[in-house]
Amino acid sequence: MIPEAIIETLKTLVDADKVRTDSASLDTWGRDWTKQFEPAPLAIVFPKSTEQVQAVVRFANEHKLALTPSGGRTGLSAAAVAANGEIVVSFDYMNQILDFNPYDRTVTCQPGVVTAQLQQYAEDQGLYYPVDFASAGSSQIGGNIGTNAGGIKVIRYGMTRNWVAGLKVVTGAGELLELNKGLVKNATGYDLRQLFIGAEGTLGFVVEATMRLERAPKNLTAMVLGTPDFDSIMPVLHAFQGKLDLTAFEFFSDKAMGKIMARGDVPAPFATDCPFYALLEFEAVSEDIANQALETFEHCVEQRWVLDGVMSQSEQQLQNLWKLREFISETISHWTPYKNDISVTISQVPAFLRDIDAIVGEHYPDFEIVWFGHIGDGNLHLNILKPDAMPKEEFFAKCASVNQWVFDIVKRYNGSISAEHGMGMTKRDYLGYSRSPEEIAVMKAVKAVFDPNGIMNPGKIFPD
Repeated sequence: MIPEAIIETLKTLVDADKVRTDSASLDTWGRDWTKQFEPAPLAIVFPKSTEQVQAVVRFANEHKLALTPSGGRTGLSAAAVAANGEIVVSFDYMNQILDFNPYDRTVTCQPGVVTAQLQQYAEDQGLYYPVDFASAGSSQIGGNIGTNAGGIKVIRYGMTRNWVAGLKVVTGAGELLELNKGLVKNATGYDLRQLFIGAEGTLGFVVEATMRLERAPKNLTAMVLGTPDFDSIMPVLHAFQGKLDLTAFEFFSDKAMGKIMARGDVPAPFATDCPFYALLEFEAVSEDIANQALETFEHCVEQRWVLDGVMSQSEQQLQNLWKLREFISETISHWTPYKNDISVTISQVPAFLRDIDAIVGEHYPDFEIVWFGHIGDGNLHLNILKPDAMPKEEFFAKCASVNQWVFDIVKRYNGSISAEHGMGMTKRDYLGYSRSPEEIAVMKAVKAVFDPNGIMNPGKIFPD
């Protein structure tokens, strides 16, 4: 079909005013937070119901038109970028919370519900949705499921996968599947729900999700600790885990701290300058637990693992300490960072970081590197900042060389080239570093079952 006919047909499948082709809309809904690929979608459609999603998918199948899902567009791997004439399916108007069951502690919602909206809804019910990260105010539940989002609470609560009780999905063939139906126990064969979690929209679209909730944590308390080197962070983690049930354990480098301090809107936690910092959080539900935290801090100082530290004494101070970590991504975005989201087993983290730091520093000593991440689950974020004078194209070309070296190290450590951001166009060519040829063949076969015509977000996990 010619583009004009496609647009007119789309207007009959969704509300006529829910199809956009103006350049501003194509640019806005055709991209995510990455800056490596320019968006070039054919059109943006905004379905308001499952039936409309099915109609769009069936039409796309009939005419072999590629579809790309769009949620909060906060992704960091270009999985939601439509760069090759795709039709973008935005879930902005499928944004309702549909049901709440206090006995099962579940809430059923549409995919366009914003993460913070679900968190607030849970809080209003006296409960807690624990998957949390800096983009919670704009990311959407459908996108979180599509990438199996992790964030800052994984050490205690796990990934998004742990909180999905049931899904309704429209497959690449336009079929509607209801998966698991909110059950805690269900031993009736393959759990197809798990295939759609982390699939980045390549098997089908989530149109409804039943999410589990948890009891609300009590008296959350944070500590920021400065360490003399990265190696000291691991015994600090071990010491605190031996005494407390941590809800988070994050780290960031002095360069990350420097960028935050330069903003001027977050107070320094203490006066001592340190090469690395750890931020940990726990529930101080009693004076004994708070005292255990302070005693463990003193032990770490005696062992010279910690140079200085502070513990929050109020809700405001808790928020300020968290800003030191959560503001990093937004702050360094000015430098067009090239991001690597990598992971290994926790015990390997120090040696792994040293190897990567050395190889990048050797080949590109002029590049500024900002490290931070979820050290409690082995997830490191390597951010290479673009020099102001270097053109974007040249910078990304140099970073492609960095990828080869970094991923060689990841493979040597049996790690993952994408811990929580997904594959997308930025990682698809490197899938073989984390998956065997046999695994990739099975993954492609699974995709063919659910998406026989290959229309669902093509080129986002497998190379073209």
